[in-house]
Amino acid sequence: MNPQSSLERASGDRPVTAVLTQTIRCREISETDIDAVADLLARGFTGRSRQYWMQGLRRQAAREVPAGYPRFGYQLDSDGETVGVLLLIYSSRVNGRGETTIHCNLSSWYVDPAFRNYAPLLTKIAQKNSEVTYLNISPAKWTWPVIETLGFISYCSGLFFSIPASSRVRSGMTVETISAGTRAIEGLSDTEVELLNRHARYGCLSLVCRTTAGGPFPFILIPLRVRRGWIAPPAMQLIYCRDVAEFVHCAGAIGRALIRRGKISVILDANGPVPGLTGVYSSARGRKYFKGPHPPRLADLTDTELVLYGP
Repeated sequence: MNPQSSLERASGDRPVTAVLTQTIRCREISETDIDAVADLLARGFTGRSRQYWMQGLRRQAAREVPAGYPRFGYQLDSDGETVGVLLLIYSSRVNGRGETTIHCNLSSWYVDPAFRNYAPLLTKIAQKNSEVTYLNISPAKWTWPVIETLGFISYCSGLFFSIPASSRVRSGMTVETISAGTRAIEGLSDTEVELLNRHARYGCLSLVCRTTAGGPFPFILIPLRVRRGWIAPPAMQLIYCRDVAEFVHCAGAIGRALIRRGKISVILDANGPVPGLTGVYSSARGRKYFKGPHPPRLADLTDTELVLYGP
């Protein structure tokens, strides 16, 4: 698009018209753009530092991305200057039928105020692939009606704040911490092992629970973000388990392992109170949306903004 404005000035008796041409285009973000992207996002999100954005962008630069999809997302470019950004995080997943599906986390979005009229270019191009399931996992409450108007469906209505240590510890249950360098775990597939150690590299806590009668049960949790001046919150958020029922089964042992780390609560995505867990459900925050052919499940926030950029 080439918006034009005219400036007239007097030169004797002859008016002179100068035409100022500004070229706006929407294009994929490349690795050479990430410094400018971090600068823009730091201006737009005053509670997040430039270092926060650079850490996430570097992680996006290093991770595997499904072939044919953008690595970082799209930006609005005004004569070579980055004036708008929509970060996209693509990942491939295997559903319950063994099919590989493509998910895209529509992450942080910001456009300089002077260019807000061009913001629809970003959202339109970002959702152009009908085979992709798009996720919005951190919508502000005031945007919920707008998101629903755009065809997104809520799959998670809130959060459950659990106290897992209040659950009974099952006889013989053990909890093993998985490091970033772990290459094999008895009973787990190579895919799940890689998932656990990849998220350990991102700063998550990867665990495996076992009992004499079953397992292994893999889990990934992430500590809540510490804001400037805050005391570290005694809570973790559940990023991954195969099924919430497995977390309920292992909650007592996990809770005691977390207490040794100074953590008391585990927050789960939920659509109501979770049977078998002590805690409180709230729909005031935590709503999540999807749009596309493959509805996501609860208890799987792997490879999303929550992990790559942090809570």
